[in-house]
Amino acid sequence: MKTIASPAPKALAGIRVLDLTVALAGPYCTLLLAGLGAEVIKIESPGGGDIARTNPPFYGEHGPHFDTAQDGDISLTILARARNKKSITLDLKSEKGRQIFRKLVRGSDIVVENLSDGAVERLTVDYDSLKDINPRLIYCSISGVGRPNPYPGLKVMDIIAQALSGVMDVTGEEDGPPARFGLPIADLLAPLYGLIGIEAALVQRERTGEGQHIVVSMTDSLASLLPFEHFDIQDRFGFPPRSGNHQKRLAPFGTFTTTDGYVAIAGANQHWVAQIFDAIGHSALIEDPRFCARGQRAVNADTLNAAIESWTRRHSTASVIAELQVKRGVPCAPVRTVKEVLADPRLQASGALQPLFHPEAGQIDAVGAGVPIRMSGSTVGFDKPAPMLGADNENVFGSLAGLSDIEIARLKTEGVI
Repeated sequence: MKTIASPAPKALAGIRVLDLTVALAGPYCTLLLAGLGAEVIKIESPGGGDIARTNPPFYGEHGPHFDTAQDGDISLTILARARNKKSITLDLKSEKGRQIFRKLVRGSDIVVENLSDGAVERLTVDYDSLKDINPRLIYCSISGVGRPNPYPGLKVMDIIAQALSGVMDVTGEEDGPPARFGLPIADLLAPLYGLIGIEAALVQRERTGEGQHIVVSMTDSLASLLPFEHFDIQDRFGFPPRSGNHQKRLAPFGTFTTTDGYVAIAGANQHWVAQIFDAIGHSALIEDPRFCARGQRAVNADTLNAAIESWTRRHSTASVIAELQVKRGVPCAPVRTVKEVLADPRLQASGALQPLFHPEAGQIDAVGAGVPIRMSGSTVGFDKPAPMLGADNENVFGSLAGLSDIEIARLKTEGVI
């Protein structure tokens, strides 16, 4: 993949990040930093690397597959999450490895880690151990449930964070069990908060000259969203925590079945509701005491939604949209499939979605996330494929750590790099 000449510099050009992350939450944070222009150096264990390198499907000489990885194969996970990053291998369990890491810290701006509880302290690569080496260092820790861990010994994956945060309790059908959100939302939300903290710390460092430690957790990030729906207050009035594909507080506000799919309808104000009632042939319902105002519609949401769906079920998705959105201005859209969205040329043109590249085979038939931010004076996005494990050892250890070719060769023989 060729590097594309940028019409404008990237906003974080000149910022160096040491990436001690694995799995998704941490790597997504550093991926965004890379997409905004930071130099991200991904530090992996010699001989194995990030555990995500073992995630199927793999991509190799014969395309994607779920078989055992062969030489030259790279996990699709890494192809997506390590773009625009450099890869070095370094054994932080060895004293020589830690000495080299400290050299890298002196010339870096940011460290991001999401290692297991106590790991950075045992390796002496925690913030307290590094801040004297580089007082300007900004250090971001992303964890599952915060530190110290209130659930000692618990290994927190996305579904665990969803369960502990309450998000699963408010997801699913009203009369069904709690449901997992369809994406690893905790893994994706926490790094966004981490990035916000890092950006704020960079601004503060310009004033004070000092870095700081940023701590975010997956569970805290999700739990912080719950109050936006005031579930505690709604419970007092008999509203169940789960409402499926409808938001009763704003009824009619949800998804409805058509003859060939589903549509989402948002009738969140009086004019739109009147237009919906007229479209379904029951304009008088706007005067009905059950539906004449938002509070009454919320209490009688099931009856209201059933009346609307009895109409949508008799019409195609296109005709429902033509009647509500095109003719009447009511917010209404098709529920698109994942395949439809990933193939959307507008999203690809905007940079929200980008094709993935293998470092040797070139572009592959898979799509990766872009950086959905447009900046008038900066270039945003990914223009370099994910590297093979340790691809940048010589460059980074030579130019940043000051090691000679002989030293690098010896450290490789010793298994330090």
